[in-house]
Amino acid sequence: MWGEGDWVVRREIWRGKPWLGTIVRIVEDRPDLLVSYLPEGAPFSFPDGDWPGGRHPWHGRAGWQGHGVLMLQRPGDSYAIWHFWEGAERRFAGWYVNIQRPFTRTAVGYDTQDLELDIWIPDGRSWEWKDMDALADRVREGRFTREEVETIKAEGYRIAGDLDAGRRWWDERWRDFAPEPGWEPPTEFPTDWAMAPTAMAGV
Repeated sequence: MWGEGDWVVRREIWRGKPWLGTIVRIVEDRPDLLVSYLPEGAPFSFPDGDWPGGRHPWHGRAGWQGHGVLMLQRPGDSYAIWHFWEGAERRFAGWYVNIQRPFTRTAVGYDTQDLELDIWIPDGRSWEWKDMDALADRVREGRFTREEVETIKAEGYRIAGDLDAGRRWWDERWRDFAPEPGWEPPTEFPTDWAMAPTAMAGV
């Protein structure tokens, strides 16, 4: 478990090895919930290597742009709830259900892997799919197998069913979250962050 204010490395793991790392701040860490914050300007790092379908989609970006993103994750869940804000007044825009591998803790932070399919829930409106059509492209590129895509879609439909039934477990108080002044992310990654062992295999 980490303490509030700790900076850790969030890694995306592709086929057993990291292909993206970024630095996030721990906002809350409980046995049933991990809340982390990706601030504006948080640096990205992309280890060298070969991956089916090519490099990470964000490869070439120096870091996170725009307002920071707050991420809520429960142990074992195959998705996280991302909170987005927009405009100079930092108005809450909505929730993003980021379908991903369940997070696992590491010596330097935590690991997960984005699974392409997402659900956007604009503030005050019904939900909509994001990137459903892109899954077929990922199969053609060799990034996913057809079987993996079917598993991803099944999870998306399950989550959509919960939303249609009005089941939202996350506390909406987080929409009022605002980072404190001085939350500037470190510019240097921990030494050998990409070499820390991972328990995550496969996609």
